Amino acid sequence: MKAYPPGTEAQGIGPGWRTLAAALVLLLLPCFSSMLRAQTDCLACHADKTMQDASGHSVGVDADLFHSSIHGSLSCTDCHTSIKEYPHPDKPVAVTCVACHADQAAGIAGSVHASASAHPCTSCHGDAHAIFPKDDARSAVYPLNIPRTCGTCHASEALAKKYGLQNVYSVYMDSIHGYAVSKEGLLVAANCMSCHGSHHILSHKDPQSPTYKTNIPNTCGTCHGGVEAEYSSGVHGKAVAAGNLAAPVCSDCHTAHAILQPTLADFRMQSTPICGSCHKGRFATYQDTFHSQLGLLGGYVQTARCWDCHGAHDIRPASDPASPVNKANLIKTCGRCHADANTSFVQYQPHANPRNRKLNPALYFTRFFMNLLLWSVLGFFSLHTLLWFIRSKREQGRNGPTGEAKHD
Repeated sequence: MKAYPPGTEAQGIGPGWRTLAAALVLLLLPCFSSMLRAQTDCLACHADKTMQDASGHSVGVDADLFHSSIHGSLSCTDCHTSIKEYPHPDKPVAVTCVACHADQAAGIAGSVHASASAHPCTSCHGDAHAIFPKDDARSAVYPLNIPRTCGTCHASEALAKKYGLQNVYSVYMDSIHGYAVSKEGLLVAANCMSCHGSHHILSHKDPQSPTYKTNIPNTCGTCHGGVEAEYSSGVHGKAVAAGNLAAPVCSDCHTAHAILQPTLADFRMQSTPICGSCHKGRFATYQDTFHSQLGLLGGYVQTARCWDCHGAHDIRPASDPASPVNKANLIKTCGRCHADANTSFVQYQPHANPRNRKLNPALYFTRFFMNLLLWSVLGFFSLHTLLWFIRSKREQGRNGPTGEAKHD
């Protein structure tokens, strides 16, 4: 038996397989040779990075970048299909990516970017001769580079005005997500593509968009799975699932781009008015409380806010045994701030309405009495002051400005 090189028997490689492999190499060699020859011929001119066409557009190619790019293994004529010979026309037919990337092109065709640019592919992926895989740090669509790539348009005041867009780039970069990307270098941090998608980007008004209101919990949930589960079990999540578009989703409380760290003072100070934008009645009664006055007048950050008592995501009605504001749980809930909380302490009504006679009769009549007493005292002393002023004027008229009695 003929001996094969060590290890080839175990791999099942015998003379027949080697012969077939050699034949394939011989068959493909002309193709590789042709491709390399085409690149060499084109780059003989186009390797000059300062080269421009008749319209003044750069047609120079960085040969090193091109060879290391995702398209580096292609022949130039694979994309520039209209060029058959040299010299080629001064204005060759424009290259289209759709021939190879039909699915992506179809996605763009139905997206918000369909009419935004004549060259949407290179707007996002960069120079066609230096496109790298998305997991390559040199790529324009590498996770850490995506905000800057999208920002080339979405930080432009001219484009924002033209298409009626907001300049969201700067507020995103100042957010917790932008900080994680730009300062911490976290590849898993949410970037533009994480929420909006890549090619088939739709308006937030489109029900198929990941940023459509009812889809936002699922979109945010791709990263914040635990929070999504809590939200879905709460009153807000159930309301949205039932089709109530007035119920809040993640972006209603945290905003879409300028998302702050919830532990920051700025977020705590604005969190109660956010809840109050929907719960106006509850917000009005909260503003009358000691907790609210500490925050509004004293600027005290750590005073109790809505979510300190009701929870942040898994918000349940007070009748639910799992709710932190259920009567059975109030001592524990209040005890997080007030260590001496007891049964008597939790009789406090944080949303009592002294203007509602039916719901809070004791407070209503107490308020009525105090207001009556206040206005009575103010009225009495106002009348007293007025009468005193009239008497003083009469005395001045009788005795003169010096206060001495007049003599005939």
